[in-house]
Amino acid sequence: MSLGGVDWGVLALYLVFVLGIGVVASRRAKSGVDFFLAGRAIPAWVCGLAFISANLGAQEVIGMGASGAKYGISTAHFYWIGAIPAMVFIGVFMMPFYYGSKARSGPEYLRLRFDEKTRALNAVSFAVMTIISSGVSMYALAKLIQALHVFDAPFAHLGLPQTWIFHGAILTSALVVLIYIYAGGLRGAIYNEVLQFFLIVAGFAPLVWLGLKQVGGWHGLQASLGPSYTHAWAGMAHATTNRLGVDWFGLSMGLGFVLSFGYWCTDFLVVQRAMAANSMSAARRTPLIAAGVKMFIPFLVILPGLIAIALTSAPDKNGATVAGPPAAVGAVVQHAPGVIPIKIDAESGKPMLDARGRPQLDYDLATPNLLLRYFPTGMLGVGLTALLASFMSGMAGNVTAFNTVFTYDIYQAYIRPGAEDRHYLSVGRLATAFGIAASVATAYMASQFNNIMDLMQLVLAFVNAPVFATFLLGMFWKRTTGHGAFAGLATGITVAALHHGLTLPADNLVGIKGGWIAVTHSYPSEMAQNFWTAIWAWSACFTVTIAVSLMTRPKPEAELAGLVYSLTPKITDERGAWYMRPVVLGVIMMIGVIILNVVFR
Repeated sequence: MSLGGVDWGVLALYLVFVLGIGVVASRRAKSGVDFFLAGRAIPAWVCGLAFISANLGAQEVIGMGASGAKYGISTAHFYWIGAIPAMVFIGVFMMPFYYGSKARSGPEYLRLRFDEKTRALNAVSFAVMTIISSGVSMYALAKLIQALHVFDAPFAHLGLPQTWIFHGAILTSALVVLIYIYAGGLRGAIYNEVLQFFLIVAGFAPLVWLGLKQVGGWHGLQASLGPSYTHAWAGMAHATTNRLGVDWFGLSMGLGFVLSFGYWCTDFLVVQRAMAANSMSAARRTPLIAAGVKMFIPFLVILPGLIAIALTSAPDKNGATVAGPPAAVGAVVQHAPGVIPIKIDAESGKPMLDARGRPQLDYDLATPNLLLRYFPTGMLGVGLTALLASFMSGMAGNVTAFNTVFTYDIYQAYIRPGAEDRHYLSVGRLATAFGIAASVATAYMASQFNNIMDLMQLVLAFVNAPVFATFLLGMFWKRTTGHGAFAGLATGITVAALHHGLTLPADNLVGIKGGWIAVTHSYPSEMAQNFWTAIWAWSACFTVTIAVSLMTRPKPEAELAGLVYSLTPKITDERGAWYMRPVVLGVIMMIGVIILNVVFR
């Protein structure tokens, strides 16, 4: 499908605004605090929308649509169990430590609380994670460009292979984001993220409405797909009777506690937005404002996946049929109007098969293809701009977090301490370029997964799950020591690697998805493997940290004021209306998420 002039105009106007905001923000990015922390002068509502938008990247918009098609409405657990409680917890309990300590990053807080080696380990692992996440955003955009086929004719005219479109899209997107972040720093990223949030809503709300209208509304989806797709808690008593492949304990512990709290409470990508707020009260309200919005995001990003699978035949879908000669039995068959295509290998041009020889559906194309199906000229430009906005917000968020951690927690700490602020500002801009270049390489790794959300949860299981145990003990147990924190964090990461190397999701080949040591256990799905990897990593870190801390000497209590809950004065001065106080907001958010879980049980 080719875009019309109106569509190109909408896309061009968006890029002008994005680059323009970066240029305007660059006028105030004259110091390290301005570039890396936006001068700590951003209002709470702006930080709140940026907090949610930085997470609402391409890996979420496309990945959650893919997960909706693959796992059904139970994907909403990533929000109603795997986000809201943790966002309430960081707003009410943890932000006072981050903001009050005046730390410039998550790893720097670990230095203040523990020691340099703990900071270094977390800084390196976090930097690697942001590079991978940014690469996934690049991959998602390149997949989108391929799905549109808008560059097929120009590449054919130049005599270039069509497979080069994927590579060209990655390199072009990298250049655009480099200019945008290099100029404006965190302030430019935050205000662009607010713009991108509203574009995402404007682009996807009509898509969901049109899709639901065709399939007969929510009741039509239920009739077409069955309870395994449309009931969030269907079959959760046993891992083998639900689409996620994980029972209630694995879901609650792996997603609801370890992965959720590990991400929302310790990931500097989102914490950085709250740390840019103009006061302690604003910093605490930031994740709570975001939580109120986050509750309703599943209706924008997950429902397109359910609608797409309702229009596509799949071997395990309720009522699906298989047609063709005997050799095709068990294969995926595309009905007209099929929306989700078979995943094609970018190099060979042949279908990608699972361990049983069945072609895999390319779930990542569920949302883009649905958009092409429903949107006419003009609206198509708005929808594509929404996808582009999700890519920009996700990648920019990871890059701004990377350049801050690299500059302060690696370069300043170990390479050149004591330099002028202007020097670190220059290093931060160079780190932006390096981070984007490294992201290009990791974009190709994401092509091995038919659902990029599976890859992202795997990365979080390695990095965020163990570090959450470190933060939790450090903030709420004054006896935790630096030696204990380092030993526990290193053990958690190692255990995650061992668990991944010894297990493999069903119907997958040994390699990047696991089993590279030996296959001792098979999980029903990749997501189930991710949850249990996180559980093992967190448990190992938690246990080892406690054991080593009991055998080593802690810091004097005088050095822990403002860093540990029991040694920090409680906040009593809460200004503003009662309904804007963090504790009250937190209670309201928890009541809302309980209601949603009951309604979609």
